[in-house]
Amino acid sequence: MTSPAAPAAPAVTPVEEQLPDSLTEANLPWQCICWDDPVNLMSYVTYVFQTVLGYSRKRATELMMKVHNEGKAIVSSGERDKVEGDVKKLQTAGLWATMQRAEG
Repeated sequence: MTSPAAPAAPAVTPVEEQLPDSLTEANLPWQCICWDDPVNLMSYVTYVFQTVLGYSRKRATELMMKVHNEGKAIVSSGERDKVEGDVKKLQTAGLWATMQRAEG
């Protein structure tokens, strides 16, 4: 007498998680926006971008000029917790910063 065959295990189809090839501003979910204000000196804003966000002097100056000339600039992007932290740090330093979900 032969034993009945064991039921076949259900076929499992692996599902590949779709992740972007690289994380760029365009595909990160949240953005930290720094707004122009009439209070802070341009040199101070540059200093804050360097010390708080870790940008080089050159990059911090570029972002500060964008804020000055265009009224705002996206100064960081990433996951919600990171961007919330960046907004809080900039606000603590006296800058006007908000966050928004990235368009896309």
